[in-house]
Amino acid sequence: MLSSKNKVFIRGLFAAGATAAAVFAAPANAALPIESWTAASGAKVMFMRAEALPMLDVRVDFPAGSRADPKGKEGLASATGDMIGRGAEGLSENDIADGFADTGAQFSGGASSDSAGVQLRTLTSEPEFSKAIALMKTVLQKPVFNGDILSREMARSVAGLKEALTKPDTLADRAFASALYPNHPYGTHTTEASLKAITLADVEQFYKTRYLGNKAVVSLVGNITRAQAEQLANELTAGLPKGELQGNPLGGTDFQELQAAMTGQTIQIDHPAAQSHILMGLPAMRRGAPDYFDLLVANHILGGGGFVSRLMDEIREKRGLAYSAYSYFMPAGDAGPFQAGVQTKKESTAEAVQIMRKTILDFIEKGPTQAELNAAKQNLIGGFPLRIDSNGKLLGNISMMGLHGLPLDYLDNWTAEIDKVTVQSAREAFAKHVNADKLVTVVVGGKVE
Repeated sequence: MLSSKNKVFIRGLFAAGATAAAVFAAPANAALPIESWTAASGAKVMFMRAEALPMLDVRVDFPAGSRADPKGKEGLASATGDMIGRGAEGLSENDIADGFADTGAQFSGGASSDSAGVQLRTLTSEPEFSKAIALMKTVLQKPVFNGDILSREMARSVAGLKEALTKPDTLADRAFASALYPNHPYGTHTTEASLKAITLADVEQFYKTRYLGNKAVVSLVGNITRAQAEQLANELTAGLPKGELQGNPLGGTDFQELQAAMTGQTIQIDHPAAQSHILMGLPAMRRGAPDYFDLLVANHILGGGGFVSRLMDEIREKRGLAYSAYSYFMPAGDAGPFQAGVQTKKESTAEAVQIMRKTILDFIEKGPTQAELNAAKQNLIGGFPLRIDSNGKLLGNISMMGLHGLPLDYLDNWTAEIDKVTVQSAREAFAKHVNADKLVTVVVGGKVE
């Protein structure tokens, strides 16, 4: 299931002060010194030196997301990602947690829809640095998957799923994904049966066939040299399994094909909650789409700009139907969703749905005004430094660039691409990707005529 609420499992502790963001000290308009090369293992490496703090953030990603879950064993990718770090050669779960804590490092792992991997934040002082890297290498390359721990974690997952399925937002998310992606992995969900079907052998096989060194993307941001980065990338991937995967393991299906497979419809689900949860949208944008910046600006005007967006103005400011209303595009390996949402009291459900739909349809037909466009561009360009103001944010950006093959100057050109957007290009891009006849509406709680 494609969701912004992917699980992230964090173990280890921060050293005192290590939670502070490592702000990149170069001027906002300076070119970001991002480098890329191929390691001896075949892994792609993305590296940026940032010297503001004596720290390193390193991340190793694989084409091992939930889209690779076998039918009937949905949840396997997340289970495998969670199990890495819960046992390794000669080390118990507690040994690993204590080892990272003793060096002041933070280690995490998990899976999203398209990819999975592990991440480490560590000091670059010795001996902490060497110890943290050595432990990460062991955990990643020599995991030991324990059946008792897997049973424990699957029981926790089943309990968590049962609780989640009582909540209206979970029901809305799952129904929405199923309707948007009826024949696609983004539309599948974990179930109690699928979680209980996952075996230790499944986890071991998924690791061997998906956590491949020659398909990995290693991203590093911090106070190390290029030579150190090369050595680290080699060390972290040399001992991993190797193999080939069919096709593009991260996707590539565009929005037209995914929209053709779905049906525009309204889905109503009863629920005793005091408020209705409303979602509206359709598959819309693949990562790297040429009109990404046009859609980003257009959506900022429609529902991504907070209190200055049209949805907020129509639903909250003019009518007081909800505290918040939003919309966003979530680009992914295949065309991720355009999604608009609102929560409102049950008796206002029909009116809120009507206003949401009318606002979106008006935007499809007419697009933004010049004044709206100017304000959105100014806001996005002015806020860009906040997107890259820490090592963690930089790491997230360059790992995404590496996974999806975006150019190294992607961040350098970001504000210039925003500035190029015109009223016509924003309107045309939005109308192209958001087909009024294909919009799915999910309502959990209230009723719609």
